[in-house]
Amino acid sequence: MTFFDKPGRFAVSLGLGLAALAGVASTAAADTIELRMATLAPSGSRWEKTLTDGGSKVSKATDGRVTIKYYADASQGDERDYIGKIDAGSLDGAAVTSVGLAMIEPSIKVLELPMMFASVEEMDYVRKKMWKSFQKKFEKKGYQLGDAGDVGPTYFLSKEKVESLADLKKLKIWRWSDDDVVEAMYKELGISGVPLGVPEVEANLTSGKINACYGPPLASMTLGWTPPKVKYMTSMPMAYAIGATVIKLDAFNKISKEDQKAIQKITKKVAASLKKAVRKDNKESEKQLKRKGITVVTTPDTMIAEFTTAAEKVWKKLVGKLYTQDQLDKVLKYREEYRKKNAK
Repeated sequence: MTFFDKPGRFAVSLGLGLAALAGVASTAAADTIELRMATLAPSGSRWEKTLTDGGSKVSKATDGRVTIKYYADASQGDERDYIGKIDAGSLDGAAVTSVGLAMIEPSIKVLELPMMFASVEEMDYVRKKMWKSFQKKFEKKGYQLGDAGDVGPTYFLSKEKVESLADLKKLKIWRWSDDDVVEAMYKELGISGVPLGVPEVEANLTSGKINACYGPPLASMTLGWTPPKVKYMTSMPMAYAIGATVIKLDAFNKISKEDQKAIQKITKKVAASLKKAVRKDNKESEKQLKRKGITVVTTPDTMIAEFTTAAEKVWKKLVGKLYTQDQLDKVLKYREEYRKKNAK
């Protein structure tokens, strides 16, 4: 669902802000092309600086024919706003989580189902097997989908200790208003979530309208979901959140083949380094949360079992609504392949 100086919001998708430019479609070159990109990253954060630096390298490599302008600080709204503005032509692309990606191609949510993966390595294996098929789907929708990236393991954070599903049900817990999967999971678990956009969460934690939320440690640090607003974090990740950058093909098609090659060389390095950084910074952010006063509560086996049972029902219920049975079967097939290869 995110996340050193001051890391960017939902870092994985932000880290791929340049990666989507690699492999763009071919057309005649234009004199100067400015790609307008939206990001939740705060100005001055390491992520915003990294993206801006990458954009400078792209400009230099293309002799100024291609420039990239990033709108940081959620100045363009939430991810729903980004996709709407891209379609309207006021933006060319955006760095988004799976929530934003699903507004273009809902079936990509099959890669971020709750309680599906036991480790990030397991998720990596399945995602790598299926990502190209999603890039083709996005292309048919008029978008270039960049390389897959991480947001991180999603934990519950709360002001009160959570040691059971019953404890969680008592809380006023945030639900991202545009996340269909989390909405379905909450319904299956009997949780009444408070629907809000990401930029609204911190203020509502402060005011007390909500007293719990969910997200990767890096997102929690970046977005200000820290003590005293929250004091506890579950040891159980509900999911492994993903993201990527999307750019409208109309914008891609203005870039020449020559400049595409120059951009690809830069963006491959940026994407690879930031993917590693996201995973490292999630671990570091968990340590920072603890230093700030967060207590990690060991999730009981009974609660994990309840979540797993509910999740498996949700996987099936969303077939035909977000993704196909064949797509779900492939995720399970590749997951099983990984487990057999790595069985000890």
